[in-house]
Amino acid sequence: MNKLKNFISTMGRMLYVVPSLLLFSVFVFYPMIRTTYLSMHTTNFQGVPTKYVGFDNFIYLLEDQNFHESMKATFLFVLYTVPPTVVISLFLALLANEKLKGIQLFRTFFSSTLGMSVAASSVIWMFMYNPSIGIINKLLVAFGGHERQWLLDPNTALVAVAIATVWMNIGFAFLILLGGLQNIDTTLYENAKIVGVSKIYQLRKITLPLLSPTLFFIVTVSLIQAFQTFGQIDILTKGGPVNKTTVLVYSIYREAFVNYNFGFASAQAVVLFLIVLIITILQFSFVERKVHYQ
Repeated sequence: MNKLKNFISTMGRMLYVVPSLLLFSVFVFYPMIRTTYLSMHTTNFQGVPTKYVGFDNFIYLLEDQNFHESMKATFLFVLYTVPPTVVISLFLALLANEKLKGIQLFRTFFSSTLGMSVAASSVIWMFMYNPSIGIINKLLVAFGGHERQWLLDPNTALVAVAIATVWMNIGFAFLILLGGLQNIDTTLYENAKIVGVSKIYQLRKITLPLLSPTLFFIVTVSLIQAFQTFGQIDILTKGGPVNKTTVLVYSIYREAFVNYNFGFASAQAVVLFLIVLIITILQFSFVERKVHYQ
């Protein structure tokens, strides 16, 4: 009788998991399996598999110069966006955490980008980068510089998109870090003041160690977002000039929905998934060891 009751209880608890399993199956597991299946086939323009080719698509990736350029652009984009986003957001969070008059207004300013869509933000930066009417070139000329084609110059296009992306991502990272700072026990700082330690010492020995779980979360999420960037690339540069801003996600989109080469696009998607998976595993394996949980 007890075994029957335990079985019924277990089945009852399992029912709560069924909706989540269904959602994951439809929107996560099936797309992953389907993408892997398509990566081993050639397809027609409708995405229907026509011929099994095994790992030929992946072998072709290793030989494709455009894919190499996409990989380079992706890793450079991650390098240009993730560290500045984390550092600037942490700096702003430290400022906003101070008990100063009118600080609520600054908190609103710092987090304002969180309420803007990628499309709206990208259009704003498109006008700012405009070579003739953009405010960035006007400021550059006012300080004795020369006008630049920010989004059309291969040397500046990726950096320009990265700057816009950092601005877009600061709001979210700032709010999360500010929340982490406000959860730190204030008595620790009071004791530090009594002892007479400096602000820098408090930052190194109290703030950063106790904020490390929040920083770890922000870095992990920012890395994943950077590898999945698409919207601002599509709006600002369309992957140009000369593929300098064609990151992996945009390359996948172009191969699938412009060239209708779904098999090759799926192979790139699998590679991107593996890259993000490996980086995330490395994060949890090595970086998390330095995280101090209260």
